[in-house]
Amino acid sequence: MKKKKWMSLLATGFVAFTLAACGNNDAAATDGDVYVIGTDTTFAPFEFENDEGEFVGIDLDLLDAIAKDQGFEYELRSLGFNAAVTALEANQVDGVIAGMSINEEREKKYDFSDPYYESTVGVAVKPDSGIAAIEDLSGKQVVVKTGTTGAEYAESVKDEYGFELKYVEDSATMYQDVLTGNSAAAFEDYPVIQYEIARGMELTVIHESPEGSNYGFATMKGKQTDLVEKFNAGLKNLRDSGDYDKIIDTYLGE
Repeated sequence: MKKKKWMSLLATGFVAFTLAACGNNDAAATDGDVYVIGTDTTFAPFEFENDEGEFVGIDLDLLDAIAKDQGFEYELRSLGFNAAVTALEANQVDGVIAGMSINEEREKKYDFSDPYYESTVGVAVKPDSGIAAIEDLSGKQVVVKTGTTGAEYAESVKDEYGFELKYVEDSATMYQDVLTGNSAAAFEDYPVIQYEIARGMELTVIHESPEGSNYGFATMKGKQTDLVEKFNAGLKNLRDSGDYDKIIDTYLGE
């Protein structure tokens, strides 16, 4: 059985392998019921490394519980969000679970599971920044993580509120950019930024998007319909048994 501890060991080499092997359409073919699953690296509380050096989080605990419920095995690859999606499109992984929002554009390319979490986008600033509302970002730079719902929301309102965008590749860099004063605010999924604040990060949320988005487990269109069906069946069983709520409560409280 594949364990969460595999991820940190496989991440760097796998990214290089992915880029080198894009021409091989069969590199991620499953062996029986063993699937290769890509995920993000720093997206707490959905996927992150705990104090024991293990990768845990809502996404990973759900995946593990669903795999046990449905009787399949998986190898987990911690790649970062963009690299995981690239690996999926290059057929280097069978699926991606990484706080990935279901939207119309993505549904043209990917088969999504049933939604397993609904999230809004939060806008976070330093408490002593003097910024109290999104309108106060006019003329300032904000930072977002490439390819995320936070970035999409920022892009959709930047002209209305008059701010400039800076793109980075991971959440840790994004937060640090605000904490050091390089950017005025970060746009991030609300439960993610709230989790970091609860753990002591000196940021405060000054705005929340009016509409939310649903997270889903993704596979390439028409490639792994059996895996999506297993994920959905396992997710339903977890909800029915109450184990889904236990996993959510572990990271976000009741």
